Amino acid sequence: MEKTWRWFGKKDKITLSMLRQIGVEGIVTALHDVKNGEIWTVDAINDLKNYIESYGLKWSVVESLPVSEAIKYGGADRDRLIENYKVSLDNLGKCGIHTICYNFMPVLDWARTELDHPWADGSTSLYFNKVKFVYFDCYILRRQGAEKDYSPEELKAAAEMDKTMTEADKAALVDTVIVKTQGFVNGNISEDDNNPVELFRQLLNLYKGIDRDKLRANMKYFLEQIMPVCDKWNMNMCVHPDDPPMQLLGLPRIVTCDDDINWFLSAVDNPHNGLTFCCGSLSAGAQNDVPALARKYAKRTHFVHLRSTNVFPNGDFIEADHLGGRANLIEVCRIFEEQNPNLPMRVDHGRCMLGDDDKGYNAGYSFHGRMMGLAQMDGVMAAVKYLKNTK
Repeated sequence: MEKTWRWFGKKDKITLSMLRQIGVEGIVTALHDVKNGEIWTVDAINDLKNYIESYGLKWSVVESLPVSEAIKYGGADRDRLIENYKVSLDNLGKCGIHTICYNFMPVLDWARTELDHPWADGSTSLYFNKVKFVYFDCYILRRQGAEKDYSPEELKAAAEMDKTMTEADKAALVDTVIVKTQGFVNGNISEDDNNPVELFRQLLNLYKGIDRDKLRANMKYFLEQIMPVCDKWNMNMCVHPDDPPMQLLGLPRIVTCDDDINWFLSAVDNPHNGLTFCCGSLSAGAQNDVPALARKYAKRTHFVHLRSTNVFPNGDFIEADHLGGRANLIEVCRIFEEQNPNLPMRVDHGRCMLGDDDKGYNAGYSFHGRMMGLAQMDGVMAAVKYLKNTK
């Protein structure tokens, strides 16, 4: 697989020259300064593409060209926004970029409750604490009917937590769930917003009356509209699984498991409609056998995210070491190298270590932690290729 790296543009503290030195071959990035729903121009695309190429690298994958909320919930502005999306895809095609990672998750792009959960060795990683999330939903967001989504034991634990949560604790949880994990990804929330909780409530309200069937229909409509552009440029759209792959905050989530993946691939049965195989997101769902899914959908996968998680009986999960956890990345690499070689892959959500924590990196996107993960996966891929060629 092609070794790529998610890079956040010219302002990223991790430079392209650093990436060249650690063996990165391709860059995964986006026009992060362009607002959701606006057109990506040829000039802007080429400016960034040429900058990347000046360092001896190539722009391998767009992650992501965001799908505006109105497209997801089917708002009045949907068709205009889809037309803008098609123009952006056409411009990317003109510039020679052919792989687009996107997601169809309402409001939340990914959910964690801790950004710096400590490990015994002194490093830290992302963590999802189910009771903290219940607390956020019921005591901070105060979502109507939230209590119906949780067990009596979870509600009791959240009530106990309320006895000790300080205002600073609450603010930190809001910052983690709403701001730090969202703002740099999908642009719905920014660190400059004065009342992120109220803004978040407004975003949730857009999805009143939108269930799984309606969201599926809206995804199908979107894909049908853009496939002609993808056919024209031999462009692959690859949806990212929901992270985590479960229902959250009363929102429908429709890329969570085998049935969901099979549905959207069948609903628009075009080879350009494919999957970003995120091992970490899929492994966070206890319902998912990650290697089995890789084997089943290898031919419809256009991009791979290599990371893993450990899932606990109480619903918590943590980012695991790239050689550990329930994703079984060694077997996943073997499957893709055999069935769909040369795919772009990137390691994901590395731990913070060796001074990463004070560099201001985006949550989950440390330098040393991802570099260690890349080295681990590079070794795995080399071993898989060796064994394949010596059979």
